[in-house]
Amino acid sequence: MAVPVGVLSWGTYVPQRVETAAEIARVTGIPEDVVARKMGVRRKHVAGPDDHCSQMAARAAQQALERAGLPPDEVDLLIYHGSEYKDYIVWSAATKVQQLLGASRAGAFELYALCAGAPIALKVARALMRDDPQLRHVLLVTASRENDLVRYTNPRARFMFNFGAGAAAVLLRRDYSVNEVLSGAVISDGSLSETVVMPAGGSRNPPSYETVERDLHQLDVPGLEYMAERLGQVSLPNFLRVISRAVEGSGYQVKDIRFLALVHMKRSFHDAVLEALGLSQDQAIYLDDYGHMQSVDQIMALELAHQRGLLKDGDLVVLAAAGTGYTWSAVALRWGSV
Repeated sequence: MAVPVGVLSWGTYVPQRVETAAEIARVTGIPEDVVARKMGVRRKHVAGPDDHCSQMAARAAQQALERAGLPPDEVDLLIYHGSEYKDYIVWSAATKVQQLLGASRAGAFELYALCAGAPIALKVARALMRDDPQLRHVLLVTASRENDLVRYTNPRARFMFNFGAGAAAVLLRRDYSVNEVLSGAVISDGSLSETVVMPAGGSRNPPSYETVERDLHQLDVPGLEYMAERLGQVSLPNFLRVISRAVEGSGYQVKDIRFLALVHMKRSFHDAVLEALGLSQDQAIYLDDYGHMQSVDQIMALELAHQRGLLKDGDLVVLAAAGTGYTWSAVALRWGSV
């Protein structure tokens, strides 16, 4: 019989500074009601001067460890699956978080899948832990402040105006059947690989005085028309497909889902996913008080669902995400104890 891997605890962190729909509306010229209801951002948190990704991830991880009553030196492996935009470029945030926590025994590395990262990190960690009995406790950490890379003056970046800042952590235990991590799935469409890019800073267009003067170090959508057309064709089907694969690989059917933790997206698409799966509004949480925090979203949704008493023993919980590039991911959990 396969060794179970379960969620022992989790933690979240958001910066103190908040940006409201009214503030976004004043800067962008978009009506406040459209920002709040259509784009789904009543408010969002934005990073302060000390809210670097490593610092935020460490704060969320510290909360997870404290909730579990686990000393940092009992963590065997730490995986950072957050934003690539972090304290420094070409640099491991994972080992910095390890240092900040005092997790001296842990190995540490990064796993990067943009906004699709949380389900993938859980899928990968489960496989590693089932394969290696020495990995008793694995800590997954993530953080994002990619709102720094979005200019409200760029209309092509409008779909990213929901970007906020925050962090999350999940502590996994081997041979633990509570909140058990089940099967996961991943789908990608490489035809969308260059629809969202930061034009400068990489090897194709290295940083220079000119790239800074031209403000090319921001997220842009050079393939906006193609992206809109292609996503209209494939995004909902791929969400449903990846969720179905994760659920069916876990021995369940889609009708068995009791809670769905989704990446933040515009309200109409969020509702379309729920409707297509036959789920009600109270079987998910819409993060309109947080916006989109890359791979933090699903853990924040779990935190809020737990606070509101929405998760019951035996519930089938699914985490689902999509990341530019474009990748869709999902993972199933059997919540509580059975």
